[in-house]
Amino acid sequence: MELDEVVITRAIFEEYSKAFLDHTEVDVALVGGGPANLVAAKYLAEAGIKTVLYEKKLSVGGGMWGGGMMFPRIVVQEEARRILDEFDIKYTEYEKGYYVANSIESVAKLTSGAINAGTEIFNLMSVDDVMIREDDRISGLVINWTAVGIGKLHVDPMTIRAKVVVDGTGHEAAVCNTVQRKIPGAKLGELGVVGEKPMWADLGEKLLMKNTKEVYPGLIVTGMAANAVAGAPRMGPVFGGMLLSGEMAAKLIIEKLQ
Repeated sequence: MELDEVVITRAIFEEYSKAFLDHTEVDVALVGGGPANLVAAKYLAEAGIKTVLYEKKLSVGGGMWGGGMMFPRIVVQEEARRILDEFDIKYTEYEKGYYVANSIESVAKLTSGAINAGTEIFNLMSVDDVMIREDDRISGLVINWTAVGIGKLHVDPMTIRAKVVVDGTGHEAAVCNTVQRKIPGAKLGELGVVGEKPMWADLGEKLLMKNTKEVYPGLIVTGMAANAVAGAPRMGPVFGGMLLSGEMAAKLIIEKLQ
């Protein structure tokens, strides 16, 4: 078979365009491709909810790729071990209640699980803003290529509609900070976006479940972004809370939509 470069170009452009246009109106738009949002994406898509995920970087996975200090291993506590099983992620028991998994395998299988369930993932795409209408609910996202921001180019963005938006952007809590900055009087939680406190793994993991919630009409926060909004401690390379937070976010959304 003789390969035709023009056919290859057309195939990529046409198939990508179909996917992009099909996801200009969705049920749920997840911002950030970290572990919490990848878990949420799988459970949402499996429930028949039209789900799209936007990641500003080339690769999804957030900080999980690097494990702890670039040693590609993560720790997951007993409470979240069942999620490793659900994604077929291998692990070993280091000591009672502490399970060690390969961070690279973990990202790969979380991503595969989300895609196989029906989630569409767009990488290299940033969320610049949110859309809000008369009912003061978030009704969509303003998106642009990440390269536009990097190049400091004046290129107008485009928009997508979503019934629910999930901020899973990690430490920066980017969507929540945008809402707080642009909507006078918006209160995300009791004190607004506080920012995370110093590391305290045990407390941070426990508070994460409480902090995974709707913080503004139509906006749910998950993963490290949830603790950043609430002013809870960071956790380091223990990822059980991230997985459980994604599961909880999906449950909250499924109840809301169904």
